[in-house]
Amino acid sequence: MRKRRRGSIALTLLCAMALLSAPGALAGTAFAAPEPQQGKSLEQVRKEIEGLYREAGTATDAFNLAESETKTQSDKIVEIANLVLAGQDRITALKGRAGAAARAQYRSGGLPPGAQLALSNDPTQFLDGNDRLRQGEKATSDLLSELNRTQTDLQQYARDASAHWETLEANRVKQEAAKKQVEDKIKAAEELESKLEAEQKARLLELEAEAQRKAQNDWLSTGGMTGSTGAAATDAGKRAVQFATAQMGKPYVWGAEGPGSFDCSGLTSQAWLAAGKRIPRTSQEQLRLPKVAVKDMRPGDLIIYFDDASHVGMYVGDGAMIHAPRPGRNVTMAGAGSMPIKAVVRPDA
Repeated sequence: MRKRRRGSIALTLLCAMALLSAPGALAGTAFAAPEPQQGKSLEQVRKEIEGLYREAGTATDAFNLAESETKTQSDKIVEIANLVLAGQDRITALKGRAGAAARAQYRSGGLPPGAQLALSNDPTQFLDGNDRLRQGEKATSDLLSELNRTQTDLQQYARDASAHWETLEANRVKQEAAKKQVEDKIKAAEELESKLEAEQKARLLELEAEAQRKAQNDWLSTGGMTGSTGAAATDAGKRAVQFATAQMGKPYVWGAEGPGSFDCSGLTSQAWLAAGKRIPRTSQEQLRLPKVAVKDMRPGDLIIYFDDASHVGMYVGDGAMIHAPRPGRNVTMAGAGSMPIKAVVRPDA
């Protein structure tokens, strides 16, 4: 038994020595890490994990949009509530005026003072009374019109509040659904990564970096920056880039807008807010900003990635951008062409 065990240990040591003596082994490129799952290469697992995080990114954008719309609807409901209170106070005041007029009429025997003067035999008093009577009728008519108008406004406010409440609830449902999808996708990706051994995780990082370098080189070789004017950033663009650069190393957290963590559009929207420009919260909404040609990019411009506009980074010059990549990664700098570019937009166009 001991002989067999010693033989097994010796064989293991020989295999290890053979691997370590292979060219480039110390660099981690001369041997393949053990397969994480039967029938799947580490590259296939990388792509699967990347796909899950991409789907999580799309769901994060949906969550952020629903959250933003929910806040908008909440603000509108509060605004309507304030209008309702003001309208109710106005009606109370108008009814008070109408009551005061009715009491005065009662005290004068059922006729307003103007009417009593209008019935006078004195021509001067008659004309004066007739004029007052007309003024009183107009004041009463105006009061009733204002009362009706205010009541109509209150009815419209009630309808508006009901509509905004329905939208608010619909957005909350969307928000919860998107939140669950984000969490499910991230959990699935994390479970895949958790099955990897330490050397596989290290190799996974290398594969990610290799894929990004290849995409960047392919983009550059196809003329991605050909004809670039190398335009200088505006003052606001410089401030946005400075803010984004200062966040490097902070973790990606979906739905986060800082200060300790960010998601991709949280980083870009906060960077431009720091530069004095409020822009939409999500990458899909940021896509609606004024577009510029890739060759005309200048620092501070935003690069929208993928067909569904589910990711965004900020161009910083020299073919590079800063972005918050995905859960498990930190805000970092990468090649502007390391992912498929959908459009370039300019917040301060």
